[in-house]
Amino acid sequence: MAQYPEALSRLIRELKKLPSIGQRTAERLAFHLLNQPEEEVRLLSESLVELKAKIRPCKECFNFSEGELCAICQDPRRDRSLICVVSHPPELWKLERTNGYHGLYHVLGDLISPVNDVQPEDIHIEELMQRLQGGQVKEVILALDPKVEGEATAMYLARKIKPLGISATRIAQGVPIGRDLEFADELTLSRALQGRVSI
Repeated sequence: MAQYPEALSRLIRELKKLPSIGQRTAERLAFHLLNQPEEEVRLLSESLVELKAKIRPCKECFNFSEGELCAICQDPRRDRSLICVVSHPPELWKLERTNGYHGLYHVLGDLISPVNDVQPEDIHIEELMQRLQGGQVKEVILALDPKVEGEATAMYLARKIKPLGISATRIAQGVPIGRDLEFADELTLSRALQGRVSI
């Protein structure tokens, strides 16, 4: 049975490493790229290299940023009495697209999961606790995936936040149980933010 040329095979192998990309999708993408003008492929290649060279975590909230602080942390119009905690940047951007939240964010980087060997000290909890010092923050909204790891992380954070006299709330359960925030639509997320409850 004939095999693809090595350069094509290599591209397919690399594309398969991306989330939700299987063999057939990787092949379709590879053939699509092969049929594009060289300039288009070069622009894609350059944008990937630039992405890795320029994007870094915001030193305040750990969102993606091109500078030390992301655009949200720099925005003086944001309500600094509110911090919404998410596990990863794509969830932050999903919430932003609802236009229903105007506070700050904090990206944990993961969820507590002893099964996957992720302990509280492995994620950005200590940095969150440092941000809560000084009395400016009045409420922390826990917008974490409604699954076992999200529940465990929310409960852990609530226990650490409450002694500071800061309200710890969670988004309402308009987000289906067992479903990642990244895949919820904006209307569901907007209603979930509006219906948050104390924990």
